[in-house]
Amino acid sequence: MRFLAHGSWPSPVDAALAAAHDGHPEYVGFVGDEVWWTAPRPAEGGRRTLVRRRADGTEESVLPPPWNVRSRVIEYGGRPWTGAVQDDRPAGAAGAPTTLTVFVNFADQRLYRYLPGTEPYPLTPLSPVGGGLRWAEPQLLLDRGEVWCVLEEFTGEGPSDVRRVLAAVPLDGSAADDRGAVRELTDEAHRFVTGPRLSPDGRQAAWLAWDHPRMPWDGTELVLAEVADDGTFRAARTVAGGPEESIAQVDWAFDGSLLYAADRTGWWNLYRDHEPLCPREEEFGGALWKLGHRWFAPLENGLIAVVHGRGTTALGILDPETGEVVDAAGPWTEFTPTLAVHGDRIAAVGAGPRSAHEVVELDTRTGRARVIGAAHQDPVDPAYYPEPQLRTFTGPAGRDIHAHVYPPHHPGCVGPSGELPPYVIWAHGGPTSRAPLVLDLEIAYFTSRGIGVAEVNYGGSTGHGRAYRDRLREQWGVVDVEDCAAVALTLADEGTADRGRLAVRGGSAGGWTTAASLTATDVYACGTILYPILDLAGWGTGETHDFESRYPETLVGPLADVPARYAERSPTEHADRVTAPFLLLQGLDDVICPPVQCERFLERMRGRGVPHAYLTFAGEGHGFRRADTTIRALEAELSLYAQVFGLNPPGVPRLELTR
Repeated sequence: MRFLAHGSWPSPVDAALAAAHDGHPEYVGFVGDEVWWTAPRPAEGGRRTLVRRRADGTEESVLPPPWNVRSRVIEYGGRPWTGAVQDDRPAGAAGAPTTLTVFVNFADQRLYRYLPGTEPYPLTPLSPVGGGLRWAEPQLLLDRGEVWCVLEEFTGEGPSDVRRVLAAVPLDGSAADDRGAVRELTDEAHRFVTGPRLSPDGRQAAWLAWDHPRMPWDGTELVLAEVADDGTFRAARTVAGGPEESIAQVDWAFDGSLLYAADRTGWWNLYRDHEPLCPREEEFGGALWKLGHRWFAPLENGLIAVVHGRGTTALGILDPETGEVVDAAGPWTEFTPTLAVHGDRIAAVGAGPRSAHEVVELDTRTGRARVIGAAHQDPVDPAYYPEPQLRTFTGPAGRDIHAHVYPPHHPGCVGPSGELPPYVIWAHGGPTSRAPLVLDLEIAYFTSRGIGVAEVNYGGSTGHGRAYRDRLREQWGVVDVEDCAAVALTLADEGTADRGRLAVRGGSAGGWTTAASLTATDVYACGTILYPILDLAGWGTGETHDFESRYPETLVGPLADVPARYAERSPTEHADRVTAPFLLLQGLDDVICPPVQCERFLERMRGRGVPHAYLTFAGEGHGFRRADTTIRALEAELSLYAQVFGLNPPGVPRLELTR
């Protein structure tokens, strides 16, 4: 064991390795007996491909570059594909059935039909108006010759000049150049809708809807409609939910009963025909950031596959008759909100502190779970992986703060006697989200070099009930900043971290918390701010997309009522208070937190002599996807800490700081 200064430990976890393993599988589904999913390709421009697992266990990319299977509905997207086995052979003909796939292509946002051995064929037209036409949650109805989806249609050039309806697209391609051939299933009664779920007899459809200024985790409505023989919807009506009740998902059991996850008790629990199935103080749902998230899936045998937990999540099987849940055994501590079922099989995506996200199959007959796709393979000796500690800290007024603490960890190095390590506080995005307990090589990039990391699930985070989420109501920029500072100072006071070498970092809403922390506290020696919100008034009045354009009304208050609060909380308005060096990272194609937010902040910083760097990345949107971007961003961040904390990490390019 060598005694080396923190931050100078040699590590095989370099930025290129972290970048190569960025992203994870999403949107699992069954196509016949095969499990399919979308997968990231950081080295291919950050595109997402569609992967199938064949019967012999091999994995195959369904679509080559440049096809990018990703929707931009509500900008964060939603389920971008569906597929089915289609057998058009004449009776007795030789050969095998073929697969029909319908997917959204990111570049033009059109729906495409794909058959093996052919080129993808467009099903939907282009629109020159604003952001055009966008689609999410496609569902094949082969008997009708249609695919049913959520349609997002821009009606003008502004980000909120948009309408959303449920629509049916012909599979024969007749709508490829004819918007009029798209059949709308609903009117514009609601601003936001999720994809329809058809009852087993095909006579009813259920979906979720909500309106500004609510976000889906504030309040949604469960809408039911009759489906006529001609495929039109009739007598649509709200049967559950409302302004103060969030329903996260709806579906039908195979016996025709209605299932949904609602937080009417303060926790997202499951209901069947409006009666609770398994009342618990834990979550069976979550924040609906992407259309098509699934936390539960009914099986033909009457059981229900569930992703549930408190702080972390497990994959389980719920017996709705007894309320008993049996969880799958395995190394996974987190399951993402994607589920698919086929017969007795459940497909999901799970990860753990020592394994990246994998496609997992659970056999309900045997209870056995196994990895069937995107299997984790250690890219380095696992001895370099971070070792998390789940902790609950005490914040202002004695409130609990949940966090994951990752101390510096290296198999061959420790810090010198008497030297405390630097720590970086990570503030997650959202803010109505949370940091999952999974292996993250970006965290390992720092911990394996002798720099500690603490992920803070500050008040307002999901996973701990509605009361914990509601702590951030009209308190954004206060509670999140206080909770992060409380964790940082506790780590210093208890002798875990060096008080003089604390940093804060975060992206999106976490970038807001980072910048607000630098303007409102003296806790941190520096900060890394990624694609942030910095000017609330500008962001909420035309500088962001429609989905979150009125989010600040919940987080801060209505702008018309509390304009002074918007100015008081915004880092741009208090740039003169920033004295700590900082790194600002921004994608130039970001329409959620656009570059103008950073530019306005930097203009206020001009001439103040605070060391800083501003790095922009062409072709990147909200959240970095390209390997070269991630490499540059990680190395720049480490260089900032090295310069401010007096570290000497080997082989890291020096970031030029300007004043």
